[in-house]
Amino acid sequence: MSIADNLNIIRDRIAAAALKAGRDPATVRLVAVSKTQPAEVVAEAARAGQFLFGENYVQEFAAKVADVKEPVEWHFIGSLQSNKVKYIAGLVTLIHSVDRLSLAEEIDRQWGKLGRSCDVLIQVNIAEEATKSGTTSAGLLDLVRSVAGLSHIRVRGLMTMPPFFDDPEGARPYFRELRRLAGEIAAAGIPGVTMAELSMGMSGDFEAAIAEGATLVRIGTAVFGERQYR
Repeated sequence: MSIADNLNIIRDRIAAAALKAGRDPATVRLVAVSKTQPAEVVAEAARAGQFLFGENYVQEFAAKVADVKEPVEWHFIGSLQSNKVKYIAGLVTLIHSVDRLSLAEEIDRQWGKLGRSCDVLIQVNIAEEATKSGTTSAGLLDLVRSVAGLSHIRVRGLMTMPPFFDDPEGARPYFRELRRLAGEIAAAGIPGVTMAELSMGMSGDFEAAIAEGATLVRIGTAVFGERQYR
């Protein structure tokens, strides 16, 4: 099937999952994960009506962004090193993976040079897996308070990556916990902080994530097929 066919199937599944959860399908956005996909594939998806893309690797993204001429929106969703922030400054509209204050401070510094602000999500490692980035649930509130004090950053929500399960229902408690944590942060009333976005759910489990409140689902394989390179 073509990318356009895949996108139509995924959009239908997103809409069905939202309606089943009593939600407006328009409250869930598809982030097409275009890591390892060449610029021409991104362009093909854009021609099929997909304009929001997520990238994981700074070097690859920096090379690709200049080659995509369509009017797309880029999110950075991968683990981000502070010394590479300068290469994506001003090019992405949302960073999903802020997990420490030092990273947030560098984002603040680089966007400040541009006289702009960057929207970010705080990544939470709910399962505390050693192989994944993210603040702990216990450290979340303090991190949000600290990041909120930076002049060129706006905290817009949370992101998580649960452990892998063959059954997507296995991930559901982690999605539910992220929603609970977002409610806790919202209740704290931190100036400038909103919990408008919950980035959770990928190709294998996005319907369970939508049932638990996801507003951004990060889907790569189901859109593009297996990775093209890297």
